[in-house]
Amino acid sequence: MTTDPKQLNAAIFAGCVIAFLSFGFAASFGIFLAPMSADLGWGREVFSLSVAVQLLTWGLAQPVAGAVADRFGTARVLAVGAILAGVGFLLRGIVTDPTQFVLTGILVGAGTGAASFPIVIGALGKLVSAERRSFILGLGTAAASLGMFVSAPASTAMIDGFGWQPSILLIGASFALILPFLVFIARVAKPTASGSSAKDFGSALGTAFRDRSYLCLFFGFFVCGFHVAFIQTHLPAYVLDVGMAAWVGGWSIALIGLFNIAGSFFSGWSGQVFSKKWVLSGIYTARAAVITVFVLVPVTETSVLVFSAVMGLLWLSTVPLTMGLVAQTQGLKFLSTLAGLVFLSHQTGSFLGAWLGGRIYDLNQDYTPMWWAAVVLGLLAALIHLPIREEPGPLARAEAESG
Repeated sequence: MTTDPKQLNAAIFAGCVIAFLSFGFAASFGIFLAPMSADLGWGREVFSLSVAVQLLTWGLAQPVAGAVADRFGTARVLAVGAILAGVGFLLRGIVTDPTQFVLTGILVGAGTGAASFPIVIGALGKLVSAERRSFILGLGTAAASLGMFVSAPASTAMIDGFGWQPSILLIGASFALILPFLVFIARVAKPTASGSSAKDFGSALGTAFRDRSYLCLFFGFFVCGFHVAFIQTHLPAYVLDVGMAAWVGGWSIALIGLFNIAGSFFSGWSGQVFSKKWVLSGIYTARAAVITVFVLVPVTETSVLVFSAVMGLLWLSTVPLTMGLVAQTQGLKFLSTLAGLVFLSHQTGSFLGAWLGGRIYDLNQDYTPMWWAAVVLGLLAALIHLPIREEPGPLARAEAESG
């Protein structure tokens, strides 16, 4: 597919803006856990369950959105997702019944699943050469991280200035800003599986799930989701529990986003130079080590902020490597679909990380078991990625042979 360089550059810029807008507030929503739970008289499990439902629905929506994007185009999928996510957040700012609040997670999750950066970077990754793909995937991930860096302290400031309810309503309205940028995506992101039937998609899935490399990526990404969701949902509340000011929690999430910009760029670059599976294994090993140190040392403002910065370097740096390996081993034709299924595994881990964090805290008034579970899972993920074969699998070879 030949794409005009100016249109491609405009689409890459637009994709980065969309990633920035769609991911930031959704990823830093844990800032609202403590003030909402205290004001509404909820245990932390209510808020945590709503976030967990959001993350799981996001994961369930991702492969569906990916399949629709593969067959009908990315821009339409992103438009629907932005509208659903915006409406979902608006409802979160209105409802006060715990059950209704939990159910808003379905709407927000479906919206973020269709409008999230994996859909954007998946579309852009198909348009560039294999040599540039890891870098473009890293660039889109870095843009999402920048959104997290900006939105976390912004959320803290809005809550202090306006209260949590108007702040959530503003977040809901912000998703409308995505819509104008879709014009640039629509010009270049064409369907890659427009002539494929449901049988073709089913056959592709069957082939992928018989490939050991794909299975390793599928199960390994579960751990990334567990780590990310637990920390981004519960770290701000954990900071308050140990007697620190709210700004420390807000800046802890912001620093994760800031340092993940560097981590994402480095990850994208390293995927072009080094073995992707070994870099992934190293990232998960490093996460386990960093969490271990954080649990064992005394908790201070400095330790929280240093932990956040180091975790930021390792945060979404798994994404360009994982998605790059999916493309490398499974080909491009069904990339959005197959990457979406890997992301479903990620979001299943996210569901458990967010929900179990609240559940265990309500039972024990302590997050320690969750921290140690994150360490064990990190070491397991490091081992899971080692059997990956970094070469075209059966699906990618079949695509190459068909022209």
